[in-house]
Amino acid sequence: MKRLLTFAVLLVWCAALLVLRGMRADNTFFFFLVWNLVLAVIPFASAEIFARARWRSTRFASFVVWLLFLPNAPYILTDFIHLRDRPPVPLWYDVLLLFSCAGTGLLLGYGSVMLVRRAVARRYGVRTGWSVATLSILLSAFGIYLGRFVRFNSWEVVTDPMPLFADIAYRLTNPMQHPRTFAVTILYHCCPKQIATGNESTEESGRWTRSCGETGTTPPDAVLNSE
Repeated sequence: MKRLLTFAVLLVWCAALLVLRGMRADNTFFFFLVWNLVLAVIPFASAEIFARARWRSTRFASFVVWLLFLPNAPYILTDFIHLRDRPPVPLWYDVLLLFSCAGTGLLLGYGSVMLVRRAVARRYGVRTGWSVATLSILLSAFGIYLGRFVRFNSWEVVTDPMPLFADIAYRLTNPMQHPRTFAVTILYHCCPKQIATGNESTEESGRWTRSCGETGTTPPDAVLNSE
C-alpha cells in the first residue's frame, strides 16, 4: 500500500506540473508525457498482478504484458531530447518537469522489475529471479532504442509484428551497420542494472542489520571493524 501511495503522489505531482505549464504557456506541448506515464504504469500494474496471481494462466498473461510494456517506463528518460528554451516557460521549469516524469517512469520500471524478480525467486530460486531481471532490463533497453529511434510501439508485437521482427532480425544479423543500436542498448541496460543491484544490496544489508538487532547477533561488518 505504501508503494502504491508513493507512486500515486508522484503521478499527481507530474500531472500538476503539466497543468501549470499548460496554463502558463497556453499550449499542450508536453502533454504527450501524460500518455507516456500511462504506458509506464502498465508494467508496474502487470508486475503486481504477476506477483499476486495464483493461476498459471494469469501469471503467464501478466508476465507477457509486463515484458512488452516494460520499455515504456524508462523510455521517458529519452524525452529530454525535447528540452530547449520555450518562452514564456523558463527552462528550469521544463527541466523539473522532465526530471519528475522521467524519474517517476524509472521508479515504476524498477519497482516492476523487483516485483517480478522476487516473485520468480520465490518459485524458482534467487539465481533464476536475477536472471529474469537482468534479461528483462536488457530487452527493455533494446525496446527503448526501437521506440525512440525506429518509432515502434509495444502493441505492434500483436497488431503488426512482421515489420517489427524483420527490423530486429536485420539489426541483429548486421551489427556492424548499426552501432547506435547496440550502444544505446548496452548503456540503457548497464545503468538500471547497476541501480537495481546496488539498491538490492542495500536492502539486504538493512534486513540483515535489523535481524541481528532482533536476535542479538553481531553483524559481520562490525566483527571485521573490531579486529
